[in-house]
Amino acid sequence: MLRINRETDYATAILSLMAQEPDECYSAAWLSARRCLPAPVVSKILKQLVRAQLLVSHRGAKGGYSLARPAEEISIAAVINAIEGPIALTDCIEGGNSACQYSAHCAVSSNWSRINDVFQHALEAVSLKDMSEPLAAEHPGLRALGERVRSAVN
Repeated sequence: MLRINRETDYATAILSLMAQEPDECYSAAWLSARRCLPAPVVSKILKQLVRAQLLVSHRGAKGGYSLARPAEEISIAAVINAIEGPIALTDCIEGGNSACQYSAHCAVSSNWSRINDVFQHALEAVSLKDMSEPLAAEHPGLRALGERVRSAVN
């Protein structure tokens, strides 16, 4: 099963909350309480997001964290990269030819690369702003996403 890790899920939940009021500064304690997540986990995630330049840390009594850029400019792919590292569906995507002893005779790896590119484009097409707003019952955002992915791949 292909699955993002729990910290990536939490990071998306935290960031989507922040995207609702993007000009605010949020404390780790408030984010932890609001999302019902353990404070140490939230602090760890926030530090990773600062390192990835998705958040800015503000010191002082009224310090906390804020988005480093507008929510529509932060993709879900960037969030995944910040927490889990580069998106690679298989070892041959991540490690290239050196990841597999059979790479010189393998036609499958180039197809996995194509699939990985589509997956990457799909995640880049969804912004934090998109994630912070519920989809309408008929899911027009999903249809638009499909169109954006098809146009990016073609």
